[in-house]
Amino acid sequence: MPVQPLAELIRFVRRNSPFYRDLYAHLPSTTDRLAELPLVPQVDFWRANSPGDNRLLTAPLHEAVVFRSGGTTGSPKFSFYTRTEWREFTTAFGAGLVNAGLRPGHRVADLFYAGDLYASFSFVLDSLHRAPVANVRLPLGGAAPWESTAATLEEFQVQVVAGTPTTLCSLAERLVAAGRQLPHVELLFFGGECLFGDQLPQLRAAFPKARARSLGYASVDAGLLGEAVPGDDPRVHRAFTPYTVVEILDDDSDRSVADNRVPGRLVVTDLRRRLMPVLRYPAGDRAEWVDREAGVFRLLGRAEEGVRVGPVSLYTQDVHDIVTAADAAGEVTGLQLVVQRSNGRDGLVLRLATGEPGDGNSALTDAVAAAVLAQRPLYASATAAGHVNPLTVERVRHRDLAVNSRTGKLIRVVDERPCS
Repeated sequence: MPVQPLAELIRFVRRNSPFYRDLYAHLPSTTDRLAELPLVPQVDFWRANSPGDNRLLTAPLHEAVVFRSGGTTGSPKFSFYTRTEWREFTTAFGAGLVNAGLRPGHRVADLFYAGDLYASFSFVLDSLHRAPVANVRLPLGGAAPWESTAATLEEFQVQVVAGTPTTLCSLAERLVAAGRQLPHVELLFFGGECLFGDQLPQLRAAFPKARARSLGYASVDAGLLGEAVPGDDPRVHRAFTPYTVVEILDDDSDRSVADNRVPGRLVVTDLRRRLMPVLRYPAGDRAEWVDREAGVFRLLGRAEEGVRVGPVSLYTQDVHDIVTAADAAGEVTGLQLVVQRSNGRDGLVLRLATGEPGDGNSALTDAVAAAVLAQRPLYASATAAGHVNPLTVERVRHRDLAVNSRTGKLIRVVDERPCS
């Protein structure tokens, strides 16, 4: 799998991507170190990465596979891979599945989401196809009726079930309600969202002999991020060296964190992708080094760039734009996205700083809730399915919003869930 030298990659993107050419315009032509490059500003990155008049891509869109990440209907976010890049992506991730527990001959059911430009189903299926150990792949998808899924798992004596925690728990709930168990399942490969301790009893009830393991850490926009590390903590991953470079940056200074156990923002550079380059791209998560020399890190939740509420992803800037458009009277002076967990489900609270908290059912809160759900309909459907708690909009005083204790800056995303 070819890995291009960083200096050559920097020269290539400056020459062929108008977005990176503008972003690096102030840098000397000899720039060849990551630390000399600015972080990618996500708002500008996605604005440049539109299907028409694209200023991010390095070549015309003649040959590629296209996926969509968690943008709203008014601000969709697309990711592009050439067939070579997709093959390399899934080959590297497939090799990491062995560390996650995949063994020769395992029968694996892929229950991830498919269609509507979602990547996870195809990504997992292709990664299994290119894994270095033989395996039997059953592409069931996450939308099949549970009875059909359960019947296939039993008929083929499936040993590995892969899906989001939401999908796995939903299946487990149905099985338990029907008085059934699947004791032949050895592994529950989860990805796409956190798995919380309060979900484990339900999974054990349906899959009594299965271990829940992260299948790895990747995203359709940022690419390869981390392969699973054997052990009891599913948050721990190892960077996909040499294909990508993972950095953890101090929240305030954006300087590289040198010490273990110091939290920061996770930033990735992909040394393979050329059509849609990713250099010093904020992955949207916070992390800390467990062993920096070995490239091993622990995920600590979402960063300022976005939130993940059950199976639903939202970009922070998208939500800010929606609230601004819904706030016709200009009442909102601050906004905070708060992720909470209750009754075994995630839920999103939007805290709007206004002059006075007022009534929770005010016209403003209703307008904001309606606008967010209209722009991100997956949240409403996930609520109806019982996968997440309903969206809540609160009016608070500005002083009630959480701020960084050192700098006094507003924290845009607050994760109040227990550690996964």
